Amino acid sequence: MNVTCRLLLALFGAGSLFAAEHNTLTEAESKAGWRLLFDGKSTAGWRGYRQKEFPAKGWRVEAGELRKVAGERGGDVVTQKPHADFEFAWDWKLAPGGNNGVKYLVTEDRPGAPGHEYQMIDDGKHADAKGAGTHLTAAFYDVLPAATEKSLKPAGEWNQSRILVRGPHIEHWLNGRKVLEYELGSDAVKAGLAKSKFKTAKGFGDKISGHLMLTDHGDGCSFRNLKIRALEPR
Repeated sequence: MNVTCRLLLALFGAGSLFAAEHNTLTEAESKAGWRLLFDGKSTAGWRGYRQKEFPAKGWRVEAGELRKVAGERGGDVVTQKPHADFEFAWDWKLAPGGNNGVKYLVTEDRPGAPGHEYQMIDDGKHADAKGAGTHLTAAFYDVLPAATEKSLKPAGEWNQSRILVRGPHIEHWLNGRKVLEYELGSDAVKAGLAKSKFKTAKGFGDKISGHLMLTDHGDGCSFRNLKIRALEPR
């Protein structure tokens, strides 16, 4: 345990919201209903999209991280169980120039447009980030942009993100700050969808009980501290 962790424990005690180790829950988190989606040691709880097993290549558990191996395609991975109303939090780190994302409200009945994507990309170096704001980090990919003022750490450093889904209400958070919120079925979402690549995808934008997905865009990316808690529907 490093000096910072010891100091936090001394200040806040064992019930603090700060976990002493990665891929663990504090007492307070457990009481609040959080549960881990990654134990830091295995791929338990995950499988390949539209597959029964976890991909044999392209992903690796190493040094307490779930790593997307650069240049080695294994396919997207999803949670074994679907989720309806929830809060999902995770840490992520991209390789320079990299692109990845987390999708939610994911269905396996619409593989061309499986779900909404929380965009994760090197805003400064990836070519796709040079275009619309809907392709920048924390955007609802290709539909709604995130706030232009956001605290994004550069590729190679860890970022913390969170998605909240409660009824039709959705929130995207980045490094402790809410950077996007929207309502399913709203005029803003309908307008964004009409201009997006998903405009002809039947059911895209509807509230469903769906899986969470970690995408495989071929670039290197690491995940840790993946955790979720169920919320009462609104």
